[in-house]
Amino acid sequence: MYEKLLSQAHDQNIDVYEKPLSSKIKGLYSNKIIWINRNIESSTDKACVLAEELGHYHTSVGDILDQSSLPNRKQEKRARNWAYKKLIPLEKLISASNEGVKNKYELAEYLGVNEPFLEESLKRYKEEYGLFTLVKEKILYFDPLGVLDMKNF
Repeated sequence: MYEKLLSQAHDQNIDVYEKPLSSKIKGLYSNKIIWINRNIESSTDKACVLAEELGHYHTSVGDILDQSSLPNRKQEKRARNWAYKKLIPLEKLISASNEGVKNKYELAEYLGVNEPFLEESLKRYKEEYGLFTLVKEKILYFDPLGVLDMKNF
């Protein structure tokens, strides 16, 4: 997934660099340049960070480093939401169920994301849609996570 996101960034003329950053900083975005902390070990973790930084490219304006500011926190949330929808679209959750994925560990692996990113995305989807939503004649439940095919009724 990381390589795919790097390619998409390149296609949008966004430069991505890996360099050592403070341990608290996973990634930064500014003026069509993304920095990913080189100390992040797995490409899965890097993909989650890169998706969020691409989310900033698509949704944010200005310097939002000061997270004590409400407008900055809102922009941060928009960027994360963009990343969730990019890496974990609802249709992929349905596909995972169709493929027999049984638990969140398997689901994270199937989707190419880490478990904390998966958990946060499911929490966000539940905030947005409630306990369930309809996706192409299937009911996608968020708590507990599951899929019900409407064709069976």
